[in-house]
Amino acid sequence: QVQLVESGGGLVQPGGSLTLSCAASGLTFRSYAMRWYRQAPGKEREFVASISSISSITNYADSVKGRFTISRDNAKNTVYLQMNSLKPDDTGVYYCNAIRSNFNYWGQGTQVTVSS
Repeated sequence: QVQLVESGGGLVQPGGSLTLSCAASGLTFRSYAMRWYRQAPGKEREFVASISSISSITNYADSVKGRFTISRDNAKNTVYLQMNSLKPDDTGVYYCNAIRSNFNYWGQGTQVTVSS
């Protein structure tokens, strides 16, 4: 059974930092591209960042470029999202996604709230 478990969310002031983690189990982690998405209240889920399976090529939404960094540790079956210079617009539930050909798995999400 595939499981993706996000952690690291919380309440942070504007300008602060958080690191999200997503621990995967039940799949061959190194063969999956990993992505982070987020969903703000009343809005659709949107892409945040991705990292490829083999060469760890990264890609970011324009809104987070230069502030967020995605990385992966294949030995720990974990993907991370380092978030710096957080803004109130970054508030939302952050979801981890594992994708490979016809396989697509989601975590349950972790809440990030940026507020003073």
